[in-house]
Amino acid sequence: MSANPMRGAAAVVGIAELHYRRGQAPHGELRMTLDAIVRACADAGISPRRLDGFVSYAGGGHDGSMLGAALGVDDVRWSTMMWGGGGGTVAAAINTAAVAIAAGQAECVVVYRSMAQADTGRLGYAKYFYGPHYLAHGVGSPAQVCALRTQRLLEHDGVPRSGMRAFVLAAYRHAQRNPTAQAYGKPLDEQTYENSRLITEPFHLFDCSRESDGAVAMVLVSAGLARELRPDPAYVLAGAQGAPGGYSALIDNDDLYTSAGFAGAAGRPGVADRLWAAAGLGPADVDVTQVYENFSGPAVSALIDHGLVPPGPAAGEVLTVDNLTAGIGALPVNTSGGNLADSFVNGMGLAVEAVRQIRGTSTNPVAGAKVSLFIGGPMAPLVSSTLFGHHDTL
Repeated sequence: MSANPMRGAAAVVGIAELHYRRGQAPHGELRMTLDAIVRACADAGISPRRLDGFVSYAGGGHDGSMLGAALGVDDVRWSTMMWGGGGGTVAAAINTAAVAIAAGQAECVVVYRSMAQADTGRLGYAKYFYGPHYLAHGVGSPAQVCALRTQRLLEHDGVPRSGMRAFVLAAYRHAQRNPTAQAYGKPLDEQTYENSRLITEPFHLFDCSRESDGAVAMVLVSAGLARELRPDPAYVLAGAQGAPGGYSALIDNDDLYTSAGFAGAAGRPGVADRLWAAAGLGPADVDVTQVYENFSGPAVSALIDHGLVPPGPAAGEVLTVDNLTAGIGALPVNTSGGNLADSFVNGMGLAVEAVRQIRGTSTNPVAGAKVSLFIGGPMAPLVSSTLFGHHDTL
């Protein structure tokens, strides 16, 4: 058991998720954000005016003071934006909310993210952290940069491409049981996957995440209050984040080129190592995993970094469709359909699904799930993970 004082100090008591097809949001980001927060508070059984902390990530435009005023909050005690490319900081945002509660800086914190194409456009061209040597040669999208690392993962490390395909097919299989998923009623087979157009080698169409309009919110409170509010809170057992020096500073000269950013370098513990140490648990203790998949390759790499999948050719023995499927396999992953087959609001919906698994309310529940892992955006400049647990894990 870990001596980490943050372990179990905060818990998720309210969740809400709204998503629509890209460009079809009924409202702008601000209204959708407020709607999601109000719904998450209702799920928690509290008034929105009880909120005193606000955390978001990836440069969203609505800070705590603005939202607090709109919600009638009397005292905004905590307002934080987590910086770092795209969805790499989504788990870090949850971790920061837990830190604020554990440190007594706030009592009721909401983590949120909203996206509407009409307000902010698409995410396909993201030059915010790419060096001039990339842009000068026409490499300016997340797909292209992640494809370079993924191709190396396949060619140098020997991870079979069949593992990526199995990951995608399992996501689409889960989506068929999730009525709100965008791929619901649209099953994917191996032939369709293989025949889909190439986006950037080695990614085909179905290896790439969707972009959705929508808003997601998650309310965290202290462990003591959580037990008063509901019988099934999801406790934050541990969280870790980091920016591997090579990726964040030297772009692509780092030694661990095929890592998703969670592995340690130069003998130092990495993000995944720190997560397990803080929780007092290990990969074998995880019942279900939600991993941010902007593309299938980085997600596979993240599973390897966390010790859930072996490196190299042996990865193919674990990465099979059945083994990744809830109710069938030993490593159920992305049980709502994930960013690939459900929706993409910068990955926040995956965190909500991680909590649903603890509650037992997922459309693809893992029976008796006690430990639920959420992995933020892999191969981003800064990456992060959060481990949720049932009360029995405390």
